[in-house]
Amino acid sequence: MHPFLLASRTGLFAEGRFLGKVLDEWVVDTQEFIRTRLPHLIVIAVIAFLLSRILRLITFHMTRVAERHSASPDRIAQVKTVAGIVRATGFAIIGLITGLQFLYALGVNVAPLLASAGVAGIAIGLAAQNIVKDVLNGIMILIEDQFNVGDTVRLAGLSGTVEEMTLRKTSVRDADGTLYIIPNSQITTVANLSANYSVATVNVSVDYSANPDVVLKLLKGIAMDIRNSEEFREVFVADPQILGVDSVKGSEVIFPVVFKTLATRQYAPVREFRRRVRLALEENGLLPGDPNRVFSTFSGKAVRGGNRPGSEAVPQTDPTTLKPQDGSPFSGA
Repeated sequence: MHPFLLASRTGLFAEGRFLGKVLDEWVVDTQEFIRTRLPHLIVIAVIAFLLSRILRLITFHMTRVAERHSASPDRIAQVKTVAGIVRATGFAIIGLITGLQFLYALGVNVAPLLASAGVAGIAIGLAAQNIVKDVLNGIMILIEDQFNVGDTVRLAGLSGTVEEMTLRKTSVRDADGTLYIIPNSQITTVANLSANYSVATVNVSVDYSANPDVVLKLLKGIAMDIRNSEEFREVFVADPQILGVDSVKGSEVIFPVVFKTLATRQYAPVREFRRRVRLALEENGLLPGDPNRVFSTFSGKAVRGGNRPGSEAVPQTDPTTLKPQDGSPFSGA
């Protein structure tokens, strides 16, 4: 036996005495701990280490895939944010379970701790349920890539450009410069106006007297000139479509023209198309459409205020033959 142990067995620690019995029980408990509980603790530590490594590899792989297949820095930043949150949450859960298992293996009664944690969790959950909804919906928005920073969207009835995204809220600024803060739990339907491409329809109104075939040929020429121009060649996704006569309202004939361009790039070619249509109508002697102008087939001219071919002309009154007015015009007589 070790000399220290032999020395400790004398005096107060001698066999049969109180401290000697305590020392014997400690030795037995230590042997029992090494034989039964220590392997259990080692297994728990190994499992926790493996789970943490697997979690770290998964989140690292998420980031690498985003960097390889996404050209948007905002998208990469969002994936990194989600990966960091998943990693931190996973580590917290693994650490909590490992700690409870260690306490249980050491003989600590964890039932009161679990009961207290359950009551505290219910209280926190009831007080912060809206925040939890915001965070969960924010995670789903990021994972599903519903929209990114810089996209033009319509969220919760509000339209604008996304300026900032977090797990709890989304910041949208409209055309007037107003900044809206929208909780992510309020976002139930997403209208992403910047996804893939944009479509703009221009309704050209021409007078009923114009030949539709001539108008269609004119509009097609203008649209294709813009499509093939140096300024807008890279903007278009497909050739403009001239859909023909869409409706006739009085003396107004509507010709829809559809432009399909890159996302949010339709405004400039549409403005240029309207400018050229205005000039082309003037050059070709064509009138723009007017719903209040009715084309008369009797006189061959456009009559404003209604078509009255059978009405008689109202005779003009000679002002020199009028009798002088009696009384003052301000007296009401």
